[in-house]
Amino acid sequence: MKDPGSQDRAGRLRRLGEWCARHFITVIVVWLIALGGLHGLNAAFGGTYSDNFSLPGTQSDEGARVLGRHLPGAAGIGAQVVLYDARGPLTGVRSQIDEAVGSLRTLPHVLSVTSPLPPTPSAPPTGALTPDGRTGYIGIQFDANPTSFGSSYLRGVDAAVQPLRAAGVQVEYGGLLGELARPVPTDLTSEAIGFAVAVIVLLIGFGSIIGAAIPLVTALVGVIVGVSCLGLIAAATTFASVSPTLATMIGLGVGIDYALFLITRHRQRLLDGADPVTAAGRAVATSGRAVIVSGCTVIVALAGLYVSQIGFIGKLGVAAAVTVVTAVIGAITLVPALLGLAGRRIDRYWVRRPVAERDPAPRPERGPAPERDPARAPDSVKRGEPAERPEPADGAAHDGWHRYAQRMERHPWWFLLAGLVAVGVLAIPLFSIRLGHIDDGADPTSFTDRRAYDLISAGFGPGANGPFILVVDQSAVPAADRPALASRLDRALTDVPDAASITPVQPTPDGQLLTATAIPSGSPQSAGSTELFHHLKDDVLPGAVSGTGAKTYVTGVSAAMEDFLDLITGRLPLIIGVVVALAFLIILIVFRGLPVALKAAVLNLLSIAASYGVVVAVFQWGWGGPSLGISGTVPIESYVPMMMFAIVFGLSMDYEVFLLARVQEAWLRTHESKGSVALGLEITARVISCAALIMVSVFAAFILSDNIVVKMLGLGLAVSVLIDATIVRLLLVPAVMTLLGSSAWWLPRWLDRILPQVDREGDGASPYPRSLPDGRPGAGVKGPPR
Repeated sequence: MKDPGSQDRAGRLRRLGEWCARHFITVIVVWLIALGGLHGLNAAFGGTYSDNFSLPGTQSDEGARVLGRHLPGAAGIGAQVVLYDARGPLTGVRSQIDEAVGSLRTLPHVLSVTSPLPPTPSAPPTGALTPDGRTGYIGIQFDANPTSFGSSYLRGVDAAVQPLRAAGVQVEYGGLLGELARPVPTDLTSEAIGFAVAVIVLLIGFGSIIGAAIPLVTALVGVIVGVSCLGLIAAATTFASVSPTLATMIGLGVGIDYALFLITRHRQRLLDGADPVTAAGRAVATSGRAVIVSGCTVIVALAGLYVSQIGFIGKLGVAAAVTVVTAVIGAITLVPALLGLAGRRIDRYWVRRPVAERDPAPRPERGPAPERDPARAPDSVKRGEPAERPEPADGAAHDGWHRYAQRMERHPWWFLLAGLVAVGVLAIPLFSIRLGHIDDGADPTSFTDRRAYDLISAGFGPGANGPFILVVDQSAVPAADRPALASRLDRALTDVPDAASITPVQPTPDGQLLTATAIPSGSPQSAGSTELFHHLKDDVLPGAVSGTGAKTYVTGVSAAMEDFLDLITGRLPLIIGVVVALAFLIILIVFRGLPVALKAAVLNLLSIAASYGVVVAVFQWGWGGPSLGISGTVPIESYVPMMMFAIVFGLSMDYEVFLLARVQEAWLRTHESKGSVALGLEITARVISCAALIMVSVFAAFILSDNIVVKMLGLGLAVSVLIDATIVRLLLVPAVMTLLGSSAWWLPRWLDRILPQVDREGDGASPYPRSLPDGRPGAGVKGPPR
């Protein structure tokens, strides 16, 4: 029984596709106006991107606020201007240093500036000058994250330090000021490589030159429009610096995939004899509806990042979702318009015989019907007619995918075992994963913050790049007891493991706080620095002030990153749980089979585990890292696993729905479980493989980025899609479905009644109608509709 609401929605999509194909000039002009207008508005009024975010409620944030109230000059965000003079001590350019310090103090957003030189030669050293006097740094405290100031702010900094550079001193910007000075990433090379590989895959896989050009054009237009919209949104709120790159990466991948699904369906309709306008409308009504469902799934998965309750993470999901929205809109409007423009000439130019989506028709199997449960057999079987068995499409009987499907049908256990072994081996490194924050030491040496990092490491030790500020609020401690408290703290802070040095505690001018600086013995990204942070925060400081009423904090930029890591680590299981639950629920609603939905959730976990393992092996173990432009080994950036999980879940639903839809169509028609799985695999293998290869190439091209986090995301997403489209879709899913047989579609009757009906491809009929025309129930306790 058909759902009138689904029919109406499918009719609207069909009419939309036909209108766009018929009025292709109007649609193309509108898209060009949107493209030029939004790009221009973004150039004129778009915001900037920075990693400026706060963590309200964390001890580091509270410590910074306490410090700011009692010692404003030490509060805010710290950065360094690093100086090095190979000719001799920096005291030889004292006048230039004093001039630079004075000029820096006049800049906007500057709270305080400290010179590396003592005020007089007899004064004690400041700690910002090496023993040989050749390396030092000017400390600057800003009232906000410098990366949010915009590149124009650097002109003032450059002018302030110009006297030092003129005197022959090497000047580098460290910390967040150095991040502001990084070259603006364009990733044009990555995009060009991704496009080039996509062209090759489309031409080899589908043959038609025009058919290959349309997905690329629509994806590119959608990405430009989406990134322009993101820039305008960034004028109102802050997005991370990696946001536009992430949005471009996801937008290109899904944009090409979505267009490809519509074009293959459209070309099949043309081959079936439909006119171009009707074919485009039908493609939008069927595959277009699947694109909308898939796009909504990706967006829901990305929105799930807000479960982390960290705005920085949630906004990364929003950034990617913006280009997913434009990709979906482009697929259901611009694609049919371009198809209408191409007309029947879409296959006029080709490099090999063009192929389209295969829509196999079953043919009766000779001989009597096999015995089966009458309650679950098709009506033809009940009447004693020959059973139907899925057969390959015309011309497919002897191709490679057909033979592969037959082997899988005969030996599902071997395919399952091979898939599990492959996933298990790839996932081994996951058990040693260490989340952390990648420091400036991993950046290219062409970046000023990397050169500043190296100078400080050589002169003061690597830990000086990420000091911890220790704050003790003694306002509740009686004045007579404060000297004893300071002594207790100094004793407790002596010989602390993983600390290169900790300064004696010093009172603030108002006497309400005690402060000290701890320098880790390792780099900011090292495990020792993380252990030192927790040891100071949880053991050393609380133990030293126990029973006094004082409150302790470990603050500073490095401490904030450690608190951020703790938040991510604590909430990652929640994100994984939400995403897996979404995967289970979506598959359950669409395909109405508990084992099928459970299989999807479990295989998602196996797939992402294998992807994590590859990322750990490359970045944390260093396997192949130097060939990717990575200096040494680095921890896994704290938020990358969370982003990967949400994105990969959404993208994997494309292939999951595409494969299972064909399997279910054959099963509902024939109830031949093994043959249905083999046929579904045979039909979808070409499209899934080509679409996945395109997406892998788009993601992998971003490994060329100078940004380590972008490299990590690019590799992680590329590997995830590759594993999902090969090991999962070609080995595990068909093997599990074959072994489950008819039980894969088991669904309790009570659950079928409460689940919403979803029209998967806009044909107006639910795949599991609640009742059949003769009044029999559509879904039973043991299986699909009978």
